[in-house]
Amino acid sequence: MATEDKNRATAAALLPLVGGAANVSSIAHCMTRLRLGLHDRSLVDDEALRALPAVMGVVEDDTYQIVLGPGTVARVTPEFEQLVEEGRASKTSAPVRTAEELAGKGAALKAQQKAKNSTPFKLFLRRIANIFVPLIPALIGCGIIAGLNGLLVNLGRLTAVTPALAAMASGFMALIAVFVGYNTAKEFGGTPVLGGAVAAIIVFPGVADIEAFGQTLAPGQGGVLGALGAAVLAVYVEKWCRRWVPEALDVLVTPTLTVLISGLVTIFGLMYVAGEISSAIGTFADWLLSTGGAGAGFLLGGFFLPLVMLGLHQALIPIHTTLIEQQGFTVLLPILAMAGAGQVGAAAAVYLRLPRNESIRKTIRSAMPAGLLGVGEPLIYGVSLPLGRPFVTACVGGAFGGGFVGLFNQLGDSVGSTAIGPSGWALFPLLDGNHGLGSTVAVYAGGLLAGYVAGFVATYFFGFSKALLAEFDVSQEPVPSTVTAAGGTSAPGSGDSPAKEPAGI
Repeated sequence: MATEDKNRATAAALLPLVGGAANVSSIAHCMTRLRLGLHDRSLVDDEALRALPAVMGVVEDDTYQIVLGPGTVARVTPEFEQLVEEGRASKTSAPVRTAEELAGKGAALKAQQKAKNSTPFKLFLRRIANIFVPLIPALIGCGIIAGLNGLLVNLGRLTAVTPALAAMASGFMALIAVFVGYNTAKEFGGTPVLGGAVAAIIVFPGVADIEAFGQTLAPGQGGVLGALGAAVLAVYVEKWCRRWVPEALDVLVTPTLTVLISGLVTIFGLMYVAGEISSAIGTFADWLLSTGGAGAGFLLGGFFLPLVMLGLHQALIPIHTTLIEQQGFTVLLPILAMAGAGQVGAAAAVYLRLPRNESIRKTIRSAMPAGLLGVGEPLIYGVSLPLGRPFVTACVGGAFGGGFVGLFNQLGDSVGSTAIGPSGWALFPLLDGNHGLGSTVAVYAGGLLAGYVAGFVATYFFGFSKALLAEFDVSQEPVPSTVTAAGGTSAPGSGDSPAKEPAGI
């Protein structure tokens, strides 16, 4: 089957299982998930969705998220969007149910999800994530080009081409503030181009002729944090203008006042303040790993997945971006990526500890390649989290992997990533550091190995109680075992219980 036909077939299989075109209110995707806004959650057939070969799992958050994996989701989404448009054009309606049934189920689900995921703090973090997630493909592409260029420069090869590669790799980062401003204004309900226009002031070379707080400003000062603040301010100024400026003058006055007021505040306030905050973030990250070393890495690697389950990992996205903007790479991501290594090791131990449960073993076999490449949802939601205790021991594996990388940071061998998004083996092309590519790759590979081994050992010896083994180490027919979970990731940026309750942690 041709690739286009395969992607369209996947989209066609998904659409009726989410209630049809009429039930879809919004469509988006991140690195691994198709994110759908739905009018009525009760129309979704969860079991049938999880049974589809292309579906790795489903996650319930503020949107309904179908895990398809990297690459696949970017190809299936346009086909899904086209099918939804065709369905709406032909007035295809969602399945009919009684009003009482729909109202009862819808009210219960809405109340449950609102209680779990709609706290003001989590909603704010999701907004921040929505600003930066669309930038990840460009960060990855430019990061890989930067790594290739660095390798060629070190080898002294293709000297006529390396300047062009440097321009390709650096061009996006030089203007990332503009993209952040554009996305921020869009997310907060303003005119996107006005947000981008105000944020562009930060990277304009002419700001070097301006003094604020007794200091000469530098182009780029404040970075993405300054751009975010400037664009949010622009949105509020614009909304104020829309309320008070007469309609006849709105098209002229509102954009002018928005850029003028927000621009002045940005130049004479936000750039300096955001610059100090950005510098503090970089200084703190360096201090944390140079002094805390293995201990800091142990905690970061061990607690990252619980942060993902709570949705709090999204707060790290602007921090990663700020570090990449300042230092060329983020030293935090390789440590946090060790959480996935712990999951891989734990899954291998579960595979050996449950020799008679072919259902779980089949899930592990199918999900392991994705886990090695840093796509952790199938292993988390299909294996470790439903079992309970293996999720904890997997976090222990992540802690040891993080501690390994953190130790080398403390010894002066920094390991970083030039982009955010990938993890596991997929992070190798994006690695960078201060002691050459070979040393950086070796430390990261050592961290992965430590995470695999520690996750395996902790799970094999401490991941199962006698009751848990008695419950799950039984012969079963292979059936899809991924589970619906509440919360969302990146990110792996965050569960409902499986059909069969585990014996407990």
